[in-house]
Amino acid sequence: MDKILEGLVSSDHSVPVKRAIVKKVVEAAEKEVSEEQCQALFTLTTRLILLGEDAFQRQIGFQVLEAYARYHRPEFELFFSKDFVLGLLQQGYVQLDRKDPAIIDYIHCCLRLLISCPSVLEIFTVVQVEVLRMVCERPEPALCAHLSTLLSDFVQCIPRDKSGVLFCQQLVRTISYFHCFASQERELREYVGQVTKVSTLLQNIWKADPATLLPSLQEVFAIISSTDPSFDPSIALASLVQHIPVQMITVLIKSLTTDHNVKDASMTKALCRMIDWLSWPLAQHVDTWVIALLKGLAAVQKFTILIDVTLLKIDLVFNRLWYPIVRQGALAVLSHMLLSFQHSPEAFHLVVPHVVHLVQSLRTDGLPTSKAFLLQFTELIHCMMYQYSGFPDLYDHILEAIKDLPKPGEEKIKLVLNQSAWTSQSNSFASGPLRQVGKSETGKTGLVNLGNTCFLNSIIQTLFMATDFRRHVLSLHLNGSNPLMKKLQLLFAFLAHTQRAAYAPKNFLEVSRPSWFNAGSQQDCSEYLRFLLDRLHEEEKTLQVLESVKPKVAPPVDTSSKDPAGPTSPENGEESSSAPAEIKPEDDGRTLIERAFGGKLITGIRCMQCNGISEKEEPFTDLSLAFCPSASQGGPQPEGPSEEPKVLCQGSVNGGSEIPEPGSAKAPASNVHFVPVTNEPPLSVPDLVNYFLAPEILDEENAYFCEKCSSLQRAERTMKVVSAPEYLIITLLRFSYDAKCHVRRKILDNVTIPPLMGLPVHAPLMPTQCSSCTSSPLQVDSPESSENLAKKLKPSQKDEEEEETERIAGAEQINTGSEMSLQSVPYVLSSVVMHSGISSESGHYYSYGHNINGADGAQHPANHFAHKEDLGNGDSECSLSTCSALSIPPEQGDTLPNSGQEARDWLLFNDSRVTFTSFQSVQNITNRFPKDTAYVLMYRKQELPGQNINGGLMANGMRLSVEPPLQKELLDAIIKDNKLYLQEQELSARTQALQAPSSSCSFRPNGSDDNNPPGSCGPSGGGGGGGGFNTISRLVF
Repeated sequence: MDKILEGLVSSDHSVPVKRAIVKKVVEAAEKEVSEEQCQALFTLTTRLILLGEDAFQRQIGFQVLEAYARYHRPEFELFFSKDFVLGLLQQGYVQLDRKDPAIIDYIHCCLRLLISCPSVLEIFTVVQVEVLRMVCERPEPALCAHLSTLLSDFVQCIPRDKSGVLFCQQLVRTISYFHCFASQERELREYVGQVTKVSTLLQNIWKADPATLLPSLQEVFAIISSTDPSFDPSIALASLVQHIPVQMITVLIKSLTTDHNVKDASMTKALCRMIDWLSWPLAQHVDTWVIALLKGLAAVQKFTILIDVTLLKIDLVFNRLWYPIVRQGALAVLSHMLLSFQHSPEAFHLVVPHVVHLVQSLRTDGLPTSKAFLLQFTELIHCMMYQYSGFPDLYDHILEAIKDLPKPGEEKIKLVLNQSAWTSQSNSFASGPLRQVGKSETGKTGLVNLGNTCFLNSIIQTLFMATDFRRHVLSLHLNGSNPLMKKLQLLFAFLAHTQRAAYAPKNFLEVSRPSWFNAGSQQDCSEYLRFLLDRLHEEEKTLQVLESVKPKVAPPVDTSSKDPAGPTSPENGEESSSAPAEIKPEDDGRTLIERAFGGKLITGIRCMQCNGISEKEEPFTDLSLAFCPSASQGGPQPEGPSEEPKVLCQGSVNGGSEIPEPGSAKAPASNVHFVPVTNEPPLSVPDLVNYFLAPEILDEENAYFCEKCSSLQRAERTMKVVSAPEYLIITLLRFSYDAKCHVRRKILDNVTIPPLMGLPVHAPLMPTQCSSCTSSPLQVDSPESSENLAKKLKPSQKDEEEEETERIAGAEQINTGSEMSLQSVPYVLSSVVMHSGISSESGHYYSYGHNINGADGAQHPANHFAHKEDLGNGDSECSLSTCSALSIPPEQGDTLPNSGQEARDWLLFNDSRVTFTSFQSVQNITNRFPKDTAYVLMYRKQELPGQNINGGLMANGMRLSVEPPLQKELLDAIIKDNKLYLQEQELSARTQALQAPSSSCSFRPNGSDDNNPPGSCGPSGGGGGGGGFNTISRLVF
């Protein structure tokens, strides 16, 4: 049979004839064949496979060999012995060299045929030894690729234990010798494919035996850190990076950068070669590792290496931007290198000559990803030109080339520069606040941003600065039945007593985050505050029901109601016929949330046909204030002299229509200040409160159904506060729905925030009877619809004169029937939550808090409050009916505006950072940064002398004069964490002591951030730390 096959192969017959005869030979394998005949056929087919003149001969050899080996397995075992395999691997076959990939393919094929035979185990042992020897001989990429295929299919051939570690190290070093001198695309693709097979083999070995990973990585670093000028390792090593677990970045980089045995010259070489890896196509995570190493070197202050490498490699990194397959990773590295190189424009000016050409190429190359990439690139260029201004001769042609592309705002530019500075890496490189030495000079504790959790941080700091509420929370004796309140108590305890500069509120975030809040996404802080207070209220109320002998149950909060003009309430509304508020004991059944934040409103509706009146009493925990429509739409004006606060707002305010007026959005720019369109002063918080309480005409589609008239009638709705909360929470409805674009736009209008404010409160003197109780409770809806529904329906100008008499008469009737005494309850500003950004889905929250040092938290006695208006003109009653700003007589006034003490009256809480600031900074923040606007405000009630309105917290013993002592459980938790913190600091100090300083550069941390916009919203916290070399411009914010 072998003679027939040999003669057929060398004959001149056509291919179809040859195939037919070969088919007969293959079919004959099923019949009985002698051992000699089998051996002759195996020898012939081996020669055809390894030495065949063409692909047809090799194909015939594989077909016949496979057929006879399958049916004559014992004979094939004798032929394909371990000695035969050893000879192939050590000596080759006839004239075929032992390093020819065909030998590996032949062995691969035969192993598949012998896989079920016992003799294959001996062959595995032989191959294990030989493959280790082969990789030590630095084979070519093609042979390595075939060998990797063999070992991937037969993992039994991979060396084990110590030999396995050595094999991986040698294979890594073999890759470093790979080089491709081809210029054709086909050859380049083939080379990349070969390297990929080898790197995939290493990945599989690392997964199967993790003990081989670290020695392999050590070999990689030894190769790329070599300073031998005669050896230039291949960039094919980049193919290994994507197979290294990303989770190891922090550990490996920290270990590498803190190893004092690694010399600066070796580290420089290694970093340069890693940057060269950006040229390798298809490699993933190369940019991640490069940036991590750059940050790691900055964290240990090895700035000399960073400067040398940046200047040496910035051109190469920029040139990679021309190649779409690697440009995204190259841009990430280029951005970090340029943005962190903040002491000199030298690096940026090296690439400036090439910017215009790249922009033009990106505009015209037609690739679908080029447009988005161009936007990222131009944003980087804008940041660099902002950082190094003063070179118009270099930048003019760049500005011309990108003039039609979006430019980032100044706040974003400063934020990016601050986050990227080398000196900011000492905090962000370590996990959590490890490297923060101690608290700021304020003595307050920041909150670590856990990934877009600034909405939580700002609200928690606001509640913490509510002194009476905080003290009461800390004084509660709780068991496991109050999971949320217990977590809040623990969080407050840490904020008050931890030694850390910033605390990570992970546990509280988990238990307090609403289910519809996506983790890691920006959320509405006002919505979170409502949810948090509702949960705390319901939790305590549930316990009261379970524990009280005579439960006084309050219905749950309805947060899904649809009228955002009304307040959010911890319980459903009560009829106005209920008994008036009295001074109640502390166990009056009200929850802590009700006693701290609960107030009451009465909504009255008067039919303008029959003058019938319907009233409804409603509880609230916050007031959501809509912005007024433009004054041109008309509306009632406040009574009294011209110096009274204006109820209606200026024409420049855009809050009344769903679609913003052209030009109403403030475009942020450098040093741009908010300027109203008209000459009228900006809105104030009292203006919005008065607008909220102003009469509303119900007409046309909003007409009121009067039961007395039994028909829809024109009516007037009024609202008045009858019970003032201890802490008044105000939300400014800044997000209006744009029906055309289907997005929520932010109203950027500035709102003046008075430090002291008088709230008109109608205190009931006796029980009242309402004529009807058909009105429904007003409650706050979600922010998506609140800005539209909360707007008052003001009467037109032509109706005012004819209805003036009716309105006055109706108001007198309501007031007379209710027997209310009108009082102006003074409130002092406690906290302000600011939103920085232009939409509710993005941006950053931070808060200002009043730094109260008094024993009872009261810095301004109520008996010293006075209206800004002259109350001696007989119009005091008119002034009491409207909300107005209050002032303090000079002899009782605050510290002087320019004094050093005044700058410490307020605190700025920006995630991890807490700094002193002034109230002037709070008032002027929107003027300086148009996208930073007040969103949630908290005012604290000041008790009038000799009075106690509505049985407030003071009557309940709620106002504690001192901070309560920590309970043992809280104290133990804080002591344990403080010990852990000290251990962390000691370990950090030891690590730093082992590091030899590699640079003489000195850095000066900047101070207060009053002159700069707020910090970041990211996992590393709110911008903190120093601001670079401080030679170009002030960068900390």
